[in-house]
Amino acid sequence: MDNRSADFTLCNEIRRNLENCILGKKVEIERLMVALLAGGHILLEDVPGTGKTQLVKALARTIGGHFRRIQCNPDLLPTDITGVAIYHPRDEAFI
Repeated sequence: MDNRSADFTLCNEIRRNLENCILGKKVEIERLMVALLAGGHILLEDVPGTGKTQLVKALARTIGGHFRRIQCNPDLLPTDITGVAIYHPRDEAFI
């Protein structure tokens, strides 16, 4: 079995496991798989109570990863999450 075939089999197993855990989220599962394979990020938006958190928790458990959740508000800025570096000319450094 070549690497592509093994990767395809593994992806199908992950997808099937997620579809067994979370019903009605086939499109979201496919997008999660694409983001996972591409090494990217995904923002899940939907009305409350539709299983977004459970879906990502199931993905994390399936692949042996970690799960962290950020509750977003309309006034949340990226620097609220990542922090900010301020340049100090006297020290010639970012702090």
